Amino acid sequence: MQKKRKMKLLALVMVLMLSVGVFSGCSEKGGETPDTGEGNGTTSGETAAGGEEKVVIGISLGTSKEERWQREIKMFQDYAVEKGVEVVIQSAEDEAQKQMSQAENLISQGVDVLIVQALDSEAAGSIVASAHEADIPVIAYDRLVRNGDLDYYVTFDSVKVGEVQAQFVVEQAPKGNYIWLKGGPEDFNAHLVYEGHKNILQPYIDRGDINIVLEQWCRGWDPKEALMHTENGLTLANNDVQAVIASNDGTAGGAIQALTAQGLAGKVPIAGQDADIAAAQRIVEGTQTGTVYKPLQMLNSAAMEVAIALANGKDPATELDASLGRWIQLDNGTKMVDSFSVDVVAVDKDNIVDVLIKSGFHKLEDVYRNVPQDQWPEVN
Repeated sequence: MQKKRKMKLLALVMVLMLSVGVFSGCSEKGGETPDTGEGNGTTSGETAAGGEEKVVIGISLGTSKEERWQREIKMFQDYAVEKGVEVVIQSAEDEAQKQMSQAENLISQGVDVLIVQALDSEAAGSIVASAHEADIPVIAYDRLVRNGDLDYYVTFDSVKVGEVQAQFVVEQAPKGNYIWLKGGPEDFNAHLVYEGHKNILQPYIDRGDINIVLEQWCRGWDPKEALMHTENGLTLANNDVQAVIASNDGTAGGAIQALTAQGLAGKVPIAGQDADIAAAQRIVEGTQTGTVYKPLQMLNSAAMEVAIALANGKDPATELDASLGRWIQLDNGTKMVDSFSVDVVAVDKDNIVDVLIKSGFHKLEDVYRNVPQDQWPEVN
């Protein structure tokens, strides 16, 4: 990192020289944080004491529209303040080209480490190449960056996510017609979730117990596509559908809209992932079978620990808290990438209070909002 440190020092000197002219002609605007980059940018972290050069971590998000990403932005910011580092966060809001531009902007700012939650797993390989030209290591976050010399990957076990989802469903409907909704084909995680689905479903399919009446990808994990595909599947089967396999809570929600319109919600098992509040509500209301809770704080902390270790020239394998997960290696098409995997938890109506409410992830009154209060569980 020595080369990049010198570059940052030179940039700092130039800024100080320019600031003499700036401050002689402008009044100071206290308390403002500039938008760094092409919109949707935030900066967090206090100024380092004693003039020490501060670790700066760039974070490029493919989206922040879903509930979980709003939570994680706050987690990144809080962790930065706690550890005395700075994070510069930019979100492309589902525009792949915008993410490329924002990542280049973060690289040009001279961040010490770049964390990338890739919108397009394949295209993001070019971000890694650009960062490495500037001597900046790259950590893929949640979604694997394909076909690039990636430094590290921090993730959940997406294959297990798919297995949990499928297991929820086959336990309630071991035979019959299935609609199979896969996630966004541009996201490598969707393919891993699909692999998990197949691990559970294939033996049932091979025996002829399960018949797939429709199997479709949902681009961008879009609930509207899930709604459309489910409507088509119900039409093909004349509503004779015993189960729906969805890939996350958003696509499950879209499918449940279609089921509701046909009077089938609560009769057809379906599960998601992410433990979104809407999904938690559907679980206690009886229209969604289950979800997969992914401990976001653990994933977030793991990524930040890896980033800080890299910025300080240390080995993440020895610096990372082992209680957060386990080290594995995953093939991204170019190399076997050192990856840190955080485990996931199956959630249904029987353990939702223990997992989601007692942990503080959701509030009791939010989860049970649409349930008569005399039916709410006691939480000690």
